Amino acid sequence: MARTCQVTGARPGFGNNVPHSHRRTRRRFDVNVQNRGYWVPSLGRTVRLRLSARGIKVVDRRGIEAVVADLLAQGVRL
Repeated sequence: MARTCQVTGARPGFGNNVPHSHRRTRRRFDVNVQNRGYWVPSLGRTVRLRLSARGIKVVDRRGIEAVVADLLAQGVRL
C-alpha cells in the first residue's frame, strides 16, 4: 500500500541526494503516515485510518465525525 494519507491525500515527494561532490541520485521524501483508530459514535464502531501527522491535526481540529462524513461522501471504504 502506498504511503498516502487518507485525509489530506499527502503522497511521497521525490528529489535528489546531493553530496559534497554534487553527484546526484534520486530519493524519496516519505510522508509521516501512522495507523490510528478512532471511535465514531454515529457508526457505533472504531474506524482505522492511515493518517499523516497533519491529517491527525485535521481530525483533532474538525472532529472525527466531520472527517468520516467527508470520507464516506468521497466513497472511501472504512
